[in-house]
Amino acid sequence: MTLLTLSASVHGLKPECVKDDCNSTGSQTAVFFAALYLIALGTGGIKPCVSSFGADQFDETDEIERGKKSSFFNWFYLSINIGALIASSVLVWIQMNVGWSWGFGIPAVAMVVAVVFFFLGSHLYRLQKPGGSPLTRNFQVLVASMRKHSVKVPADKSLLYETPDMESNIPGSRKLEHTETFRFFDKAAVETETDNVKGKGDPWRLCTVTQVEELKSIVRILPVWASGIVFATVYSQMNTMFVIQGNTMDQHIGPHFEIPSASLSLFDTVSVIFWVPVYDRIIIPFARKFTRHERGFTQLQRMGIGLVISTLAMVVAGSLEVIRLDNVRRNNYYDLKKIPMSIFWQVPQYFLVGCAEVFTFVGQLEFFYDQAPDAMRSLLSALSLTTVALGNYLSTLLVTIVTDITTRHGKLGWIPENLNRGHLDYFYWLLAILSIINFFVYLLIAKFYTYKKVTGKPR
Repeated sequence: MTLLTLSASVHGLKPECVKDDCNSTGSQTAVFFAALYLIALGTGGIKPCVSSFGADQFDETDEIERGKKSSFFNWFYLSINIGALIASSVLVWIQMNVGWSWGFGIPAVAMVVAVVFFFLGSHLYRLQKPGGSPLTRNFQVLVASMRKHSVKVPADKSLLYETPDMESNIPGSRKLEHTETFRFFDKAAVETETDNVKGKGDPWRLCTVTQVEELKSIVRILPVWASGIVFATVYSQMNTMFVIQGNTMDQHIGPHFEIPSASLSLFDTVSVIFWVPVYDRIIIPFARKFTRHERGFTQLQRMGIGLVISTLAMVVAGSLEVIRLDNVRRNNYYDLKKIPMSIFWQVPQYFLVGCAEVFTFVGQLEFFYDQAPDAMRSLLSALSLTTVALGNYLSTLLVTIVTDITTRHGKLGWIPENLNRGHLDYFYWLLAILSIINFFVYLLIAKFYTYKKVTGKPR
């Protein structure tokens, strides 16, 4: 952020501009992109770890703290959206009306303050012991199980190899109980004559049950992870099709001010800020009376509710487009860039997407943390974040395929440059159908999902 601020304020790093025409040199462009990639790198370090690190501060063996840990994920996501609200309103105004140097400088100072506060709390933190590379342990299980592909797994699972004491041999991690799924990997924990168990054992030949269950946990989570990609595709429409749809509508607030269609994503942020406390303080206590579950809903149920709400958001967006196109046809607005229909009719679809976020994205954060082995929590938190990237890629792929198919034989297609002559509503129906299919697949995944079983205590 400091480098980005310098690129917008220091002579020599800042491009020379005449009115709105700016020409940057190669070195100025390089500094600018270096700053952006440093931000991406820093974000990659922060995002997967900050939620896991925050949740690590709660003692799972304490009933009161365990309940507070569940609320932590809600309030953590709320804090992110409060920051997003300030960034997309106050900071954008400063950038456009005061200058880019101030627009970048303020968040740079905010990051300095955040880093100082983070280190000031160092003596208060509960720190998870580094357990080594989880990927190495996973590959050890794969190699060992393939080496022993012809070995028979004993019916008595107590015969599988595990450390004799109560502690796991992975620092900072508790032991995991054996589960019956993916039994091929159990071969890695079968002791044979070639394994050097009494001396220093070879982890590429013999693995503990806990190590095997770590890999099983990842494999079990992958289908749940995959179901989040379609949800992320729906979520990505806020920055693509919702904006394009809004560009065709009346953006006036009063006679003189126009709100950019992209700024309506503020209502998604406001929706999250609204729904987080409602979910934590009202919905959970109410649901708890019927489900008898300490969290109101299981994490899988919570994510499933979010999938349903996201489907409803696409139905609402599609219905609005049907009404908009009907307005175009009845009044012959085909060549009008912006029809006399308020952009604020889009608010319900943004609000529903925000509501779905609170159920699915926050539920996903909690689920991946809770179901990850102790020494793999940050890794699986990072995995959960990749659904957003893949959802954007899937959205791009769908648009490409739809455009290619619907523009054949000289047709304008569903999403032409002039939306008044297209059928954006068909694209929303497509996403709604994909969401429904994804939801029923998710129900099957959730039905057969096996939760991890923890025993012992961390070393």
